[in-house]
Amino acid sequence: MSEELLQNTDKHGHKKIKICISGAAETGFCGPNALELAKGLGREIVSQGCILVTGATTGFPLWSAMGAKEVGGISIGLSPAISEKEHVQTYKLPIDYMDLIIYTGFGYPMRDILLVRSSDALIIGCGRIGTIHEFTVAFEDGKPIGILEGEWDMAGELRDILEKGHRPNAKIIFDKDPKNLVKRLIEMVKKDKIEEFSLTKHAPDGTELK
Repeated sequence: MSEELLQNTDKHGHKKIKICISGAAETGFCGPNALELAKGLGREIVSQGCILVTGATTGFPLWSAMGAKEVGGISIGLSPAISEKEHVQTYKLPIDYMDLIIYTGFGYPMRDILLVRSSDALIIGCGRIGTIHEFTVAFEDGKPIGILEGEWDMAGELRDILEKGHRPNAKIIFDKDPKNLVKRLIEMVKKDKIEEFSLTKHAPDGTELK
């Protein structure tokens, strides 16, 4: 293996930040611009060099996946179903606009935990109870959380939860602009990134070279 290849740290996949979009599968109550804002989030995640992760569902997450694919990005979905057949026939969920679907077989509650823990950060748009669940998982796990403010109630509801929860959290940000929200969230994620495991600094058995 050449020295040049060993030093090419750009090939290390963990440098790609994975941002999860959490939002309602049914968006009739979200306002007329909700789906376009979801697409805008998907486009921004990809345009700013990240990978989109969703719960492989309809509504807000699906439209964010559409936006990601519009600009040639990678879209990963974590399904509550155990198989593609169950995903489509039982859960009535789409398989479009996703490069990879992971079939967890854990239903929605446990899927939410895997979804959040598979991501570096969480962005919340218009949502319902399931979105609040994903928010609380991310909160407890110490994940950076970006909350997109729009014509929906979710941002206000989460502000209320934070105020009455009596637990300060410096990793939660609010913003009305998708581009700025993604940028701020990426900056927060990068603060927790560790130095890469370079083959030029370690022996074949993994021990660090002096």
